[in-house]
Formats: sequence, C-alpha cells, structure tokens
Amino acid sequence: MRERCSAGVVCALLVLVAALLTGCQAFSSAAEKDDEPSSTPRATATQPSGYGAVFLAVDECSSFGTSSFTEVPCTSERAAARVIARYDGQVDKGPLCPATTDFVLHISEQSPSSDEDGDGTVPQGYACMRNLEPPHPGDPGGGGGPRTIVGDCVYGSGSGQVRETACDGSAKQKPQYRVVKAVAKRSLCPTGTALYVRLKGGEPVGCARPV
Repeated sequence: MRERCSAGVVCALLVLVAALLTGCQAFSSAAEKDDEPSSTPRATATQPSGYGAVFLAVDECSSFGTSSFTEVPCTSERAAARVIARYDGQVDKGPLCPATTDFVLHISEQSPSSDEDGDGTVPQGYACMRNLEPPHPGDPGGGGGPRTIVGDCVYGSGSGQVRETACDGSAKQKPQYRVVKAVAKRSLCPTGTALYVRLKGGEPVGCARPV
C-alpha cells in the first residue's frame, strides 16, 4: 500500500488532541437516582481529499503527529496506530468503538468532484485507533481513551463531571475513584459504591469506589 499524505492531499487533522489523553464523563453520587448514560469524548479529524472509500480501513495504519495523521503502511517506521474498527456515519449514532480503543478519528464526507485519485467518494465515518506500542490510554486504568470502562480511575473535575486519570498515580491528577463494575442500573451496583459514572452500551452505569 502506498503512503498517502499532503502535497495537494490534505491529511486528517486532529482538532481535539487532549481527547487522546483524557476522557470526561458525567457522574453523580451514590445518593442520586438518575441512570442516564453520558456522552463519550472523542478526537475529531477533518476529511482528507484524494482518498478512496477504504481510507483508514480496518487493519490499516496511520502515522502520528501533533496536528495530523497520515495513512502509511503498517511496516513503515512512521506507523504509530492501527485501525481496529471502522464505521460509516456519525459516532453518536453508530456502534461503539471497542473498549480498549486509544483514540477516535472522525472522517468527514468527501465528494467525487474533489477526489484527486478517482477513487470515488469517501463517506462520513470514524476510525477506532489503537497505538502500535504502549502507552495505551484506552486500557483499563490507562488514564484516557474515548470510553470509560471497568478498571479505569477518575477524579472529580467540578460541574458534575469526572475525568479519567492513570490508576498508578503517574498523572498530574491523582485517582479518587475506580470503576469496579458496569451494570444496567444502579440498584445492581455492589455494596460500597460511592460514585455512579455514566457509561455507554448495554451496561451504562459504572459503579465506582474510592481508591
């Protein structure tokens, strides 16, 4: 697969770099009763021109930069992350990325009129990315990723929100709670639950205990 990037072909731009490092979720204390799931944080990328419908398909790789991502061969020394799932449409209306996704790239729709390679349209979609090497912020306790999952740690950031942080205490913000279980509703949380973290999926309630 040839390397694809700039020089008349715009790379996928990362707008929300901070979303790679930390997730933000709504929460409430164990005394409240609302079971609504929260929204999932995400990284956003604009649509590159000149790519076909298989741009960043599953198992393809991207380079890693401070402001852009370029599709490259997975054998390239520039390869930094692999696509582990790829969906068309909007992330808030489509399937969830795998639990250990490190970050999400959003790809806007590309019309044939601006398709420089003649590969056809590129539909709006999103790619769920996994770093080829550690660190993996999407792993349980890793301190980030687009989803909060069992094993993650959080701290209160004010205004009814919690943010993920590394469970090992290596981040600037120290962990205050760990999500020990995901359940369908709060009444199923185990004894000792001090905080309910809003997740997504079939089990949208995260039961968190002090660390």
